[in-house]
Amino acid sequence: MGRAAAMTGTTPGFLRALGDQGLITPLRSDGGHRRYSRYQLRIAMRARDLVDQGTPIEAACRIVILEDQLEEALHINQQLRHGAGQQPATGT
Repeated sequence: MGRAAAMTGTTPGFLRALGDQGLITPLRSDGGHRRYSRYQLRIAMRARDLVDQGTPIEAACRIVILEDQLEEALHINQQLRHGAGQQPATGT
């Protein structure tokens, strides 16, 4: 956890708070150590940026979750539009 905190410019307590808010859930090693993915570290840095700008941590977590959901929805929408454009027209 200390290494992840150093990589994200945060503290272990901040990372635990993000976990308490449900923003990130690290995997655990056999020894019980938290293991963060690169994606989770990027999410933590985004939340840190918002908190550094004065956003309460609860709101920062909600913003990051909504941003992530929007990005995923836009990606799915793009895939559906791309797929619909390639399908042959059915006879009418």
